[in-house]
Amino acid sequence: MAKAASVSPFLGAVSAKSPAGFGAAVFGAPHGTPYISIDNGVHAGAPDAFRNAVASDYDWIDHWDFDFGGPLLTERGFRVADLGNLRTTPKDGPRNRKLIEAKTREIIEAGAVPIMFGGDDSTPVPFIAAFTGSPPLTILQIDAHIDWREQREGETRGFSSTMRRASEHEHVWRIVQAGIRGIGSARAPEIAAAQQWGAHLITAHEIHRSGIETVLALIPEDAPCLITFDCDALDSSQMPAVAYPSPGGLTFTQIVSLIAGVAAKAPIAGFTMVEFVPKRDRDGTAAFTAARIACNVIGRIARQR
Repeated sequence: MAKAASVSPFLGAVSAKSPAGFGAAVFGAPHGTPYISIDNGVHAGAPDAFRNAVASDYDWIDHWDFDFGGPLLTERGFRVADLGNLRTTPKDGPRNRKLIEAKTREIIEAGAVPIMFGGDDSTPVPFIAAFTGSPPLTILQIDAHIDWREQREGETRGFSSTMRRASEHEHVWRIVQAGIRGIGSARAPEIAAAQQWGAHLITAHEIHRSGIETVLALIPEDAPCLITFDCDALDSSQMPAVAYPSPGGLTFTQIVSLIAGVAAKAPIAGFTMVEFVPKRDRDGTAAFTAARIACNVIGRIARQR
């Protein structure tokens, strides 16, 4: 049997077994909560694809990064742990959720910021649940879809229900959803449920027309903000490696500018990146694009700590 290829820790991170003593901690969650008719295994290689995409940049980790006006991890010695991938399995949603929630809670309790690489868009369900007992959170979802289904195929914790489940937590007091577009985002009852709860829905068209300030105006000052990013928020020209690529999405520049704008207003409490499909990334540029978004999150967190 061929030996599996080794994977380096995510750019700037240190391979570790514990998040103790680190400012942030990365981990992979290859599988979430499956649907009967949808294969969630197509996303399983995403965490390692992100790591591999920026592995060669390790030699330049101390170089000036023009996204931040300085080195990625600053010159103050900010440390990031890479805790590897959870041992999730394709068909065991309850066990996968338990693993994700426990790992996220471990990181929070260690005083670090959790950064999760999914996996499909059901993986944020237990990630968000792990913040129970924390100060009230704003959730910024950057996504083409609003994910407010009560259930799909009888499953209430799949990727179509992520924000609906988030809305049920006492520690979630504001939801801002940016980048919505195209068909499949919801039916009329889901739109009504989101609006009745008080979720702020900002379409990609609005952002293209009025700028990211449309979103930033809804982010409260100094309140912890959890960012969950679905790769399909990006325009299909920049991100073909998703399950449902569609035109009219956000650009890389809009997304990293949005992350920077959030960080200027509020502490980033956590970050998830989901829905990447490695087999659709023909030349590796899509994985690199996604990984650079994660780098931008880490760089902003480093400047807040």
